[in-house]
Amino acid sequence: MTWGVLLMAYGSARGPEDVRRYYTHIRHGHPPTEEQLNDLLARYEAIGGVSPLFEITQRQGEALQAELSRRHGASAFRVYLGMKHSSPFIGEAIEAMRRDGVARAIGLVLAPHYSSMSIGTYLEEAETAIARDPKPFELRPIRSWADAPGLIELLKNRILEVRARFSQKERDNLPIIFSAHSLPQRILSMNDPYPGELRLTGDLVAQALGTTNYTFSWQSAGRTREPWMGPDILDKLSRMAEAGYQQAVICPAGFVSDHLEVLYDIDVQAQEQAAALGMHIERTRSLNDDPAFIHLLADLVEARAQ
Repeated sequence: MTWGVLLMAYGSARGPEDVRRYYTHIRHGHPPTEEQLNDLLARYEAIGGVSPLFEITQRQGEALQAELSRRHGASAFRVYLGMKHSSPFIGEAIEAMRRDGVARAIGLVLAPHYSSMSIGTYLEEAETAIARDPKPFELRPIRSWADAPGLIELLKNRILEVRARFSQKERDNLPIIFSAHSLPQRILSMNDPYPGELRLTGDLVAQALGTTNYTFSWQSAGRTREPWMGPDILDKLSRMAEAGYQQAVICPAGFVSDHLEVLYDIDVQAQEQAAALGMHIERTRSLNDDPAFIHLLADLVEARAQ
């Protein structure tokens, strides 16, 4: 019997003309103001006009399908893409599975750290779509892979690659900043595992590197009235400059793909902040469709199918 694999990601605007719809969907039907829309369009323009996230997710899905077929044959697994905020939506992927006669599936979100406000909402949406059918099929979720050995190895190697760009003198005092998307601060009173999972990933990567010179920050907080977790990465850079640091490696461990939060919030905003502070910062490459990352995803799917 074929396993369906529901590979879920955030989704993205397909171009400037889609930005209003996309952010209206993110904001639960509330359109952005013209000021907010113009700011968003300027951010997209700064990274080339469009986020590459959807195309990267497509490549990840195709590569995962190819790897699973290589390991188990063409009929053992079938990968379906489901996006949270753009087509194909998670519900559309579930409908495609149902039409294809899928009787069991594995749910994998392209984010390693579980939160009830992030991965939890993807899985809830999938379960809700499945439950609409009189004969719902089984969905086995992969809730977290924050400590997956393959992830730790990939991030370790990405950091080693970036370290080589610094002089030997700079490397002698080169801190690593592990970052992830901020969430509303109220999750801290909910015993949500998200902050601890980011720390677990960072601790394991630092241990693999044999360093104690690392720290954590959050980024890309939403523009809402409630407080979000900090420190923000821009504030973190300011504090580090005040402490005498002149260089740093940024490892956005909470993100696996290039998208606006990486290409703008780090490569534009954080770089501008660093330049103003007289700091030299470098970012680790995103995992995207690196074959080693695809192998990791296939390993996760295989283990959940047992």
